Amino acid sequence: MASAAEQLAANLSLSSFKGATELKQRIWFTLGALLIYRLGTYIPLPGVDPQAVNALFEQNQGGIIGMFNLFAGGAVGRMAIFALNIMPYITASIIIQLLTSAVPHLEHLKKEGGEQGRKQINQYTRYGTVVLAAMQGFGIAVGLERAEGIVINPGVFFEISAVITLVGGTVFLMWLGEQITARGVGNGISLIIFAGIVAELPGALVSTLELGRQGALSTLVILMLLVMVAVVIAFIVFMERAQRRLIVQYPKRQVGNKMTGGENSHLPLKLNVAGVIPPIFASSLLLLPITVANFSGTGGSEWLGTVTALLGRGQPLYMALYAGGIIFFCFFYTSIVFNPSDTADNLKRSGGFIPGIRPGERTAEYLDKVLTRLTVVGALYLTLVCLLPEVLINQYSVPFYLGGTSLLIVVSVTMDTVSQVQSHLFAHQYEGLIKQSRVGRSRR
Repeated sequence: MASAAEQLAANLSLSSFKGATELKQRIWFTLGALLIYRLGTYIPLPGVDPQAVNALFEQNQGGIIGMFNLFAGGAVGRMAIFALNIMPYITASIIIQLLTSAVPHLEHLKKEGGEQGRKQINQYTRYGTVVLAAMQGFGIAVGLERAEGIVINPGVFFEISAVITLVGGTVFLMWLGEQITARGVGNGISLIIFAGIVAELPGALVSTLELGRQGALSTLVILMLLVMVAVVIAFIVFMERAQRRLIVQYPKRQVGNKMTGGENSHLPLKLNVAGVIPPIFASSLLLLPITVANFSGTGGSEWLGTVTALLGRGQPLYMALYAGGIIFFCFFYTSIVFNPSDTADNLKRSGGFIPGIRPGERTAEYLDKVLTRLTVVGALYLTLVCLLPEVLINQYSVPFYLGGTSLLIVVSVTMDTVSQVQSHLFAHQYEGLIKQSRVGRSRR
């Protein structure tokens, strides 16, 4: 018994060592890939004047360009080869998800296509990424040409080279994200956005402390902001981990002389099913008029200027529309991601049922009722987290880089990465136990 226990401990220790070594390799690969991404954000687009681009960005950073620059890690402000970042891929993924509910072919691939159907949908997403990146790249090239002093040699050659460079940068980041997911730790696409946001955080903190040194901000206000950030992060962690676990029972079945089944399981429903999509969509729509007005300059129409003034950050109309947009997209995107009828059908086919609820249509109605209540709470939570930084930034004029959307992305990606690291270590421990059990059976 002692020797068997010692051998089991040795096998578990060896398995843990192998798991730690493989995990270390994955972490180094992830860090190397993110370093390559950060280097690419400093390589300027061929044929543009970086100083003129920076001056133009300073005039338009309050609009949607500023938000895209946030997610791109400053690449838009420098007009780097990664200026489009991974946003075309995310947009294409959302479009494909929406089309999955409307196009029968895509719906068939998702439900019954299996692994091959998933690969086909991913391929459609890549094609959509290239198309969207080409359209956005052409728009950026034309916009840079219209701005005075940005492009050194305007013309067709610049437009073609700019589109090819920007599309190539997006495709490379898409490939790099897939490599991180397969050979690294965490979701590669999310980590790329995470790295872009975190990379600009030190500069924002330095700017805030500089305002305190100059006397523009009091020490008490700076301390309050730091405490607020810590409280908001803790609140996001709590709410993102919150879920409603519905009990699912499976009836007992007799297979030969043995009774199988009869166990209980859980159907977890997250409080925030939509994730960070609602704030991104809502802020993009609201910042669009500001961006158009800034590019129009003094020649813009009078009504556009009025709309821009009313939709200024911190204005009552902006806050109301922002909150309404978040709530709307929470319900809209949740209905796309989670289908109560499909879930009820899957439970019925597998023989599972929720205690006290009849399988089939009644289960779908019950799931829809629970999901609606959870979405109400989740929408209010997202609204609070996103509006609180806006109020403080507007009241104290603090150039604090991390707003509600950025905090949501950073905290969510960090939690997901940590959970994947833990799952990776647990998998190797279980692998050691399985090997030990097989060795014991073979000796018998």
